Amino acid sequence: MQWLHYVALFFGGAFLINAVPHVVSGVMGRPFQSPFAKPPGQGLSSSTVNVLWGFFNAVVGYLLIRRAGSFDGHDAADMVAAALGALLLALFLAHQFGRFNGGKL
Repeated sequence: MQWLHYVALFFGGAFLINAVPHVVSGVMGRPFQSPFAKPPGQGLSSSTVNVLWGFFNAVVGYLLIRRAGSFDGHDAADMVAAALGALLLALFLAHQFGRFNGGKL
């Protein structure tokens, strides 16, 4: 099933892009929103929680792209599927978290 391949790549890209703010915030020692905060997605989680959550997202993204999706970096359709997942989630997260972190002026 070819479409499942692209779905795996799309979500792999989304998981990988979601890992970035959590790992970066955690490594910098800064709290950041996570699903484990109170209220979920709005409150702040510790830097340790964010590193762990970001690492989990990176592992899931890797598994989706390299194992489930059999990603070929020379195939334009594979690149578009993964990049589209990353871009759409990045735009959504910018909108969601911009109101908490000063990005939505």
